[in-house]
Amino acid sequence: MKHFYFIAVITFFSLFLGAAEAAPDPARLKLASDRALVLEKGVSSPLYEKKADSVSSIASLTKLMTAMVVLDSGLSLDEALDVDGDDLDDLKGTHSRLRIGYRLTRGEMLRLALMSSENRAAATLARHYPGGCEAFVAEMNAKAYQLGLKQTSFVDSTGLSPENISTARDLAALVQAAARYPLIREYTTTPQYSVESEPSGRVLEYRNSNRLVRTDNDWDILLQKTGYINEAGRCLVMLVKIAQKEFVIVLLDSAGKYTRLGDAKRIKSWLETGKSGSPPKNKSNIAEGKKSSAALTKKTAKKTAKK
Repeated sequence: MKHFYFIAVITFFSLFLGAAEAAPDPARLKLASDRALVLEKGVSSPLYEKKADSVSSIASLTKLMTAMVVLDSGLSLDEALDVDGDDLDDLKGTHSRLRIGYRLTRGEMLRLALMSSENRAAATLARHYPGGCEAFVAEMNAKAYQLGLKQTSFVDSTGLSPENISTARDLAALVQAAARYPLIREYTTTPQYSVESEPSGRVLEYRNSNRLVRTDNDWDILLQKTGYINEAGRCLVMLVKIAQKEFVIVLLDSAGKYTRLGDAKRIKSWLETGKSGSPPKNKSNIAEGKKSSAALTKKTAKKTAKK
């Protein structure tokens, strides 16, 4: 009798603890981002996915791959790199405070590219790679192949080209690969940083492009990267620690300035409590923001099928 009672108690607590550890219900997570994926690090099956295999532009999320190629090269991070006319953005016409003739170390260029999404820094890094930009992009695609990112391809180091494409599922794998580099973790989560450019001596102040890193102390962010071009919408990937576990969050094609941040907070609440709350009901601007992305998906589907 005592033996039976002991087994019953053990069974009860096992069921209780199992229920406590049960994964949250995906049906209770409501997100506004067009594509999304939530994955516990090191686990193959996502906790949540939404159009996770749909191909789209990824904007500056590209820079995580840029960083891995730079660090894999073994090139000195203390070497001074100059900015010249070839680093200017002729595609989107984006602004940069890194003027032609400025010099920063490779490490400083890498930090600015990751934390502040500095496009000219990313372009300069590629140009100073052995063999130049063409060789750098080839290595980016070789690294993608090595990591098994079958629906991912790159044409530049900045993410300004809409032809830099991936899926939420591939990006989750990319985030976990990037997290193996301590400098990528450090640089992507630096709240702010100042550099002194040579030869001018001018001090440039930079802030992290992710306001959750800068202002929200409720988050334990281990790695992150933001991205935006019209064709991609607003994008965000993060590796975060929640309830003593590490999770990968991928949010793609978020319309509106704060949608991706709101979705990230809904995911955090869902992981902590099983409830997420609802995204904003006014989605009039979301449909407009997805037109170019939908067109790009059709255009690039054939291209990825050939890889």
